[in-house]
Amino acid sequence: MTDRTAGYRTDPADDPTFDPGTDRGAFLERVTAWIDDDVDAGDQDELRHLLDLADSPDPRKHDVRAAALAELQDRFSGPLEFGTAGLRGRMAAGPHRMNRAVVIRAAAGLGAYLLDALGPAGAGGAARPRVVVGFDARHRSRAFAVDSAAVLTAAGLDVLVLPTALPTPVLAFAVRHLGADAGVMVTASHNPPADNGYKVYLGGRVVTDSGQGAQIVPPYDARIAAAIAAVGPARSVPRAGTGWTVLDREIVGAYVRSVLALSDGAPRRLKVVTTALHGVGGETVARVLRDAGFTTVIPVEEQLDPNPDFPSVAFPNPEEPGAMDLALAVAQDSAADVVLANDPDADRCAVAVFDPRVGTYQGAETARSNGWRMLHGDEVGALLGDDVARRAVASGAAGGVLACSVVSSRLLGKIAAAHGLGFATTLTGFKWISRVDGLVFGYEEALGYCVDPAHVRDKDGISAALLVAQLANRLRAEGRTLVDALDDLARAHGLHVSDQLSARFTDLDRIGETMTHLRAAPPRTLAGAGVSDVTDLSAGLDGLPPTDGVRILTADGTRVIVRPSGTEPKVKCYLEVVLPVAPDASHDDLTAARAAARDRLDRVKADMQRALGL
Repeated sequence: MTDRTAGYRTDPADDPTFDPGTDRGAFLERVTAWIDDDVDAGDQDELRHLLDLADSPDPRKHDVRAAALAELQDRFSGPLEFGTAGLRGRMAAGPHRMNRAVVIRAAAGLGAYLLDALGPAGAGGAARPRVVVGFDARHRSRAFAVDSAAVLTAAGLDVLVLPTALPTPVLAFAVRHLGADAGVMVTASHNPPADNGYKVYLGGRVVTDSGQGAQIVPPYDARIAAAIAAVGPARSVPRAGTGWTVLDREIVGAYVRSVLALSDGAPRRLKVVTTALHGVGGETVARVLRDAGFTTVIPVEEQLDPNPDFPSVAFPNPEEPGAMDLALAVAQDSAADVVLANDPDADRCAVAVFDPRVGTYQGAETARSNGWRMLHGDEVGALLGDDVARRAVASGAAGGVLACSVVSSRLLGKIAAAHGLGFATTLTGFKWISRVDGLVFGYEEALGYCVDPAHVRDKDGISAALLVAQLANRLRAEGRTLVDALDDLARAHGLHVSDQLSARFTDLDRIGETMTHLRAAPPRTLAGAGVSDVTDLSAGLDGLPPTDGVRILTADGTRVIVRPSGTEPKVKCYLEVVLPVAPDASHDDLTAARAAARDRLDRVKADMQRALGL
């Protein structure tokens, strides 16, 4: 090990970015120890380069030395935290980044947890713990999956690997379909290109209740995290060279057949535009729609093939401004009926429709979109919730439950009551939604929908795309559109209009400071209506576990929920306005109501920006 303690000056004036209370030499020795124990030559070289810059005695390189030291401090600020979202972060070398060393230790911890929970492999005639590993097309995803398979196989587990880069819903399906005790999906979903992640599912003999095959929740996350913390350096973790099973493409066929079981068999008249946003969903979505009878499906060619650099979008997230521009242009040129977009791992589905009235209540947005507009996740959730509820009632599924997250629209609860079904509100995240007993449909406003919980206990943007297409197809046969169906729901339950305000931070400390500021000084009015209730969700709400968030209600029924994002460096505000609508309201009445709701939401946004100091 290289001695890097000699000759260092710890004067803060020499390195103002370094905490003078820290033993700089010891810190750099810790970096060197990680390098020595890393398994990836490229990552080792990356850290050595930073270490050499931080170690430079050349006084002319003061700024370079300080920057390199600050970068090292960030990369070694602690381990990348393993929680209910598994791991997710920027790909780079060091313990606070996504890299092979971190993934190898995570896989070793997961294997140790499974062996502890289920007993030694093969003990007493019991089957070895079974794990299915999947991966998307991001940079290093395949390498992370192979490392996981090698570690878990060496630990004595039965490891099955998906045959190629595939959507997350296929992995979630495989966990239940193959009776696996756990699943690992290497993906960062809709995060920027520099990120990757490690999502863990539990099922089989580990979780046997309604959460079987779902993403982990407490206390499983803490137990796995503790097992990871007990793992030694990555270089010391045994890795097999062979021994795992690479599944054939039949696993995709089995998933597709499960989705096609949702087909209504109606004649297809719909023209659909699809985009995979450079992710892994394009081929599977095309297969599902084709096999379900949709013959006029137009993909956005520039975004069809997987590309980990996501070259045509600033952020590979259909919610982000500009992400849907290419798809909307294709829809306009082809006179399509609907646009269906998946995020890069295809567990979410965005929907856009042509709405000739949109200019009345969205102004300049119409000029940019030629009348096409994105449906809000709450709108799609209401449409799918009503559709699934009708199917459930028709099939005699008494006792079925619709569920959504606490930040999603209150409309789904009214839909459930109208169909005589149960309703549940959960914390944000499908790890909670998918665990609801009796679930027949669940959604969250961030474009996630679970329409077939018997097969995929998670959000699934592919099966959701099929159901949206079918609904739009049936409506088209009646000379109607998805917008007309939304009007029907407004007449029945009131007009619920949602929106979101978010702030992205580079300084993560500002996220906590923003939440602290809101708790200390919440707004007294929103859009002129008095605030009637402010609830700190960290104390729990209506039986929900505590979570970092604040709910604000006004006297006129407007609701705002503010919380930090669980996957991105953002603070998000979820806004909902509810306006009464007459059961016989005309097209014009509803257009005016939507314009009034949009105006109110804009004023609520402005007030919340001031309240949050944004």
